Amino acid sequence: MEHKKAHCGWFQVCHSCFRHKANLHRCAQCKFAHYCDRTCQTACWNEHKQECGAIKKLGSAPSENIRLAARVLWRMHKDTGIASDSQLISVDQLQEHVADLAAEDFKQLRADVHKFLQYWSYGTRQHSVDYISHIFGIIKCNGFTLSDQRGLQAVGVGLFPNLCLVNHDCWPNCTVILNHGNQSAVSSALHSQRRIELRALGKIPEGEELTVSYVDFLNLSADRQKKLKERFHFDCTCEHCSKHIEDDLMTAGADSKPSADKVKEVTVFSKESLEKIEKSRVEGDYNEVLKLCYECLQKQENVLADTNLYKLQVLSIASEVLSYQRSFAKAADYAHRMVEGYRKLYHPNNAQLGMAIMRAGVTHWHAGQIEEGHSLICQAYRILMVTHGSNHAITKDLEGMRTQTELELKMFKQNKAAYQTMRDAALKH
Repeated sequence: MEHKKAHCGWFQVCHSCFRHKANLHRCAQCKFAHYCDRTCQTACWNEHKQECGAIKKLGSAPSENIRLAARVLWRMHKDTGIASDSQLISVDQLQEHVADLAAEDFKQLRADVHKFLQYWSYGTRQHSVDYISHIFGIIKCNGFTLSDQRGLQAVGVGLFPNLCLVNHDCWPNCTVILNHGNQSAVSSALHSQRRIELRALGKIPEGEELTVSYVDFLNLSADRQKKLKERFHFDCTCEHCSKHIEDDLMTAGADSKPSADKVKEVTVFSKESLEKIEKSRVEGDYNEVLKLCYECLQKQENVLADTNLYKLQVLSIASEVLSYQRSFAKAADYAHRMVEGYRKLYHPNNAQLGMAIMRAGVTHWHAGQIEEGHSLICQAYRILMVTHGSNHAITKDLEGMRTQTELELKMFKQNKAAYQTMRDAALKH
């Protein structure tokens, strides 16, 4: 079960299929939920029905955690705790760690419980404050961030009981992907349901425990351990944390062997710059973002290695903003450097690596660097076939790009001038 955020920016998210669209249809009753069309609305109605009435009663939609807690309880009452025969554990048996919450987090939980009591109803059925706190604790500990159908933006939070039984490893043998299914086929017989998938990253020996990573690997081992302790209340003792594997690469100085003091100085400067960059990005001042990125990269040159986390963060932001400003040639250069750093750090079948290579491939393609663009898109496709599978919307998008870039590459090799003319005309539109 899951819950979506409200619309954001100029577009909205369909509450059924998670697609971003500019003109979605709004639920006439609660005026909060948005859908692509009647098909999406019908597919979502069983989940939305009681929520719709609750939002109307309250007058506005509460936070996503409150809406998810309500969906959990409505589902539990309807299905007596077990949603299906394939569910291995009931939601309320999951870990919650409410007693271990920091004072600020506990205060927020109490505020959420108070709001929840105004929002939720199920006939005459009521629950104690302690039980509702227990449900919120479960969501805090086990909630899974949901992305839009293209995997580019977080749009909600979900709770998947079977998935919660899979333990963490910073270098896991599995990954978790939300497959949004397909409700768009003309025949409803061809529709597929939204589902969470646990996918192997390679061959797993018989008897080996299945693991997933609860945090992004691109953090120092001590920082990953800190995040895991704060969010999930356990001490990570996986091999990569215990042996601090790749920490040296993530903090490395350049090959020119700068002094330790110089590396420390530029690291401090980079950290401060990234705080300023984030502030400017939130304010939408993208020219200032780029100015700060250029200054930072100049300071980092010949001091920090291309695998250094601070350099990778700046390269990523610069590439993203330059792409947004349609300065694709410059963006492609930064994306290339970023991807080369990622390859040395991530598992070869890591989903984040695959998505980064895909974005770099698209940037090179838009920059007219069709050979490199096609090569990167093919590399990303190989990774995403493992991490997302052939039926995922992102993989299907990538397959379309791969076909298109292959055609353009043939045209480029046959007649470079004709290809350049075609590309320039396409970019004007």
